[in-house]
Amino acid sequence: MRVNSRALISVAAATALLAAAGYFFYRESQPIEVTLRFHPFVGTEPLVRNEPRYANPGGEGRFAVRDFQFFLSNVRLVGSSDVYAEPDSYHLVRFDGGNGTHVITLRDVPRGHYDRIEFGIGVDADANQSIESRGDLDPNSRMAWSWETGYKFVLLEGTLVLDDERTPIVYHVGFSDNYRPVSTEFDAEVLDSGDPRLDFRVDLLRIFTGQSTVDMATLSRVVFDPNDAALLARNYAEMIGPWTDPTTPIVE
Repeated sequence: MRVNSRALISVAAATALLAAAGYFFYRESQPIEVTLRFHPFVGTEPLVRNEPRYANPGGEGRFAVRDFQFFLSNVRLVGSSDVYAEPDSYHLVRFDGGNGTHVITLRDVPRGHYDRIEFGIGVDADANQSIESRGDLDPNSRMAWSWETGYKFVLLEGTLVLDDERTPIVYHVGFSDNYRPVSTEFDAEVLDSGDPRLDFRVDLLRIFTGQSTVDMATLSRVVFDPNDAALLARNYAEMIGPWTDPTTPIVE
C-alpha cells in the first residue's frame, strides 16, 4: 500500500497544533503564584538597622532604626476585565530581622490580564475593630493595642543621637482613620513570566518627609495623640512605591 507523504505531514502538523493548543489552554487554566518583594530604604540608602547613620529630616542629629514593621492588607490585582482579591489579606511586613527583604506570596492567582496592584497600609476598619484572627492579625501580638481593640498599623522604634545624648524614638500609629490605600500600575507581562514578581521600595524616611517634615527631636514619640498619628499617616501614604530604578541593586 502506498503511503501519501503529504497526508502524513498534514496529520503530524495537525497533531502538533492540537497538542500546542491543548497545552496553551491547560496552562491558561492553571493558577500562578505571585511574589511581592518589599525592600526597605531610608531615602536613597538601603536600611541598615541599629546604626545612627541617617540624618534627622527636620532638625539636628542622626537616628538609628531598631525595629520597623507595618500591616499591609486587602491586596488586589486589577486589570481591564480581571480582578483577583486575596482572601484573608492581612500581612505583617517586618524589617526587624537579618533579612533585608520581606516577601509576600499570593497563591492560586487565576491567570488573567492584570496591570495594577492595590493594597492598604494598615488594617481596614471592620478588621481593626474585631478580635478575630485573620491572616497575620493576632489580637495578642505586639502589634495589637493593649488599651483598646485594634492594631498598630505602623511601628518604628529606634534612637536619635544628638550631641552626646541618645533619645528613644517611638512611633506607633494605628487609629482606624490612619488606613491608607495604595494603588500602583505595572507592566502586565511581568506576571506572565517564569518568575511572576513585583518589587517595591519601602522608604521609611517618607514617614517624616511626606506632606509634613518632622523634627525627631521635637516629636520623638507618637502613640496616643490622634493629630500626630494623622500627620504621620498622611506622610506614610507615599512610603511604598514600585521599583523603578534598575541601575540600583536590589537588596536581598
